[in-house]
Amino acid sequence: MRVLFWGTPDFSTPALLALLGEGFDVVGVVTQPDKPVGRSRSTAQPPPVKLVAREEHVAVLQPERPRGSDFLAELRDLAPDISVVVAYGHILPRDVIDLPRRGTINIHASLLPALRGAAPIQAAIREGLQRTGVTIMRMVPKLDAGPTILQLTTDIVDDETYGELALRLSELGATALIESLALLELGKAREVPQDDAQATYAPKVDRASTRVNWNQDARTVSRTIRAYDPRPGAFTTLASQDVKLFGARLAPRSESSAPGQVLSVGDDGLVVACAEGAVRIAQVQPSGKKRISASEWSRGRGIAVGAKFELLSS
Repeated sequence: MRVLFWGTPDFSTPALLALLGEGFDVVGVVTQPDKPVGRSRSTAQPPPVKLVAREEHVAVLQPERPRGSDFLAELRDLAPDISVVVAYGHILPRDVIDLPRRGTINIHASLLPALRGAAPIQAAIREGLQRTGVTIMRMVPKLDAGPTILQLTTDIVDDETYGELALRLSELGATALIESLALLELGKAREVPQDDAQATYAPKVDRASTRVNWNQDARTVSRTIRAYDPRPGAFTTLASQDVKLFGARLAPRSESSAPGQVLSVGDDGLVVACAEGAVRIAQVQPSGKKRISASEWSRGRGIAVGAKFELLSS
């Protein structure tokens, strides 16, 4: 089977490596353009998928947008039997989806129709779900709404971060993809329409969603921090300066303390009061600085017991 692979970040690479390892004929990889990095923005960093494709000597296409007659002609020249999309980063138009003779399938990191959208892994942690998984679905122009082919589930571990869960789901997705392609080749794939009435959504992560609200209970605050650890990092504010927080765990608190107040700082982290309970923060990243342990921050006089992080205005 001739496979055209679409993907960009680290999450996509296990699926591409699985296709190559299982002997599929990957005729090309479509990924986003190299991204300028550094203060001068003069250095271009290739996407992780491009690095894998180069190493495996697979042709790479990097359009600004996946559309237009010239781009479609390039795809036709590759003559794919099927397209596989894994966190590519752009919505594909109908003519691109329908170009391969077997259409286009996608790995989505949730148990659809739950958590359609751009950030299902973060949403699963933030919402306190106990179980999630991956769905292989047939792509349609409507967002994550196509019929499902296969789903694999996994429990969300207590105190699991976005980075940890994303790594596990990327590997699970690769397994599900290979199984789904085998079913398609054998003509045994059962495509099940989604129930749109049961759909929930996980919108793109923005700055507002990553801000910590100390007026919430400790479990909610902890989930917020873990949902964006390690990227982009949940943040709070101290003396008008943003501080990103990492490694959140539940901790005991004094009933006399106020939400956002620092209760202790030590080698085991920074303990901050919430509306109910408290959280222990292992690492921080003050604005414009590198990520350090909470104890290092304290020794550098960046934080002290009794300090209070700003609360969200009502």
